[in-house]
Amino acid sequence: MEFVKKAVLLSGGIDSICLTYGIKPSIAYTVDYGQIVAEREIFVSKYICKTLNIEHKVIKVNCKNLGSGDLVNQQSLNLSPSTEWWPYRNQLIITLSLMQAIKDNVSELHLASVKSDSFHTDGTDQFYQLINKLSSYQEGNIKVLCETINFYSHELAEKYKVPLNLLTLAHSCHKSNIACGTCSGCLKQQRVRFELNIE
Repeated sequence: MEFVKKAVLLSGGIDSICLTYGIKPSIAYTVDYGQIVAEREIFVSKYICKTLNIEHKVIKVNCKNLGSGDLVNQQSLNLSPSTEWWPYRNQLIITLSLMQAIKDNVSELHLASVKSDSFHTDGTDQFYQLINKLSSYQEGNIKVLCETINFYSHELAEKYKVPLNLLTLAHSCHKSNIACGTCSGCLKQQRVRFELNIE
């Protein structure tokens, strides 16, 4: 039977921590694409990978001048569905990770998007099906998989039985390396902690 080498996109947020713990990939990628919160995302992701004994690589490509909204402390574009929206961000992160993944002989690139992300076009099941079709078509034939799309964040934590000490490390803030407590990412994390009865 052919070995399937799995990689995961790990941002250090609740969803990607749950997925990483659940599937135990061979390698995890954290992408610093110029977002304000990259430092904390990298710190948390490194810790998660060290704890789970997973190889971790940081991919750095500064695209800050192409961003908009909270993640670069700029005004959102008029067509933005939310203040943290960055045009083509998921497509960018996936493409950069695939560039590294092909060098690492990865067969599958996994990432976490959940039901509540579907108000972004690039947070929908259709988007992931399309990008998987495109990636699979190209050299390397790497599959892009999002098996979390039909769950909410707290359901992922329960499904994979993620330890609380890993969940409470999650950094979901869009505005700062220290959680601001008011952005949509922080509010989501507070909601998940409430749903899981985390003090």
